[in-house]
Amino acid sequence: MNQKTPDELLAENVRWSRQRTATDPDYFRRLSGLQAPEFLWIGCSDSRVPANVITGLEPGEVFVHRNVANLVYPADLNCMSVLQFAVEALKVKHVIVCGHYGCGGVRAALDGFPDGLVEHWLGPIRDLYRQHHDELAALPSEEARADRVCELNVRAQVSSLYHSPVVRSAWERGQVLSIHGWIYRLTEGLLRNLHCSRSGPEDGGS
Repeated sequence: MNQKTPDELLAENVRWSRQRTATDPDYFRRLSGLQAPEFLWIGCSDSRVPANVITGLEPGEVFVHRNVANLVYPADLNCMSVLQFAVEALKVKHVIVCGHYGCGGVRAALDGFPDGLVEHWLGPIRDLYRQHHDELAALPSEEARADRVCELNVRAQVSSLYHSPVVRSAWERGQVLSIHGWIYRLTEGLLRNLHCSRSGPEDGGS
């Protein structure tokens, strides 16, 4: 992959803007209007998993929050603020938690990471590994175990959202809101539904 300088990125931006305007003169005027996305995407910070690109959505169609290993911490003011704004101000209809196989954050949690903020941040993934130790130990390889932890991690974050005050309050108001858990495979470019969606307070499915 070619390495680019910040100045080259600025030049690329100029070319991109001109190309967009040439093919669609009203593109930026429309984009500058009030955003009204129907989706909130909570994904990994990994640069290979850009939400709008892999879903075929245009800018303005998806509200995005990303962090290392797509975790949903109730005490994470950043994530919870994004969630509240998306649900209460933007009125999104779907919250998608998307992990990905080969996640560096998951691998760091399983392999151990030097003391610091990242080690603390990844604590819930290590907890997941301990909780599912017997299931994971039966898998044939480290790669298979890491992939399964990636799936379990998405499910855990869907559960965290399900129990969050922002989501519960929205459902109490009668707001239409669903939570979904997906995972992305980098080697195929395909998303997979983990079938752990929640659409209301009575929906406590796995």
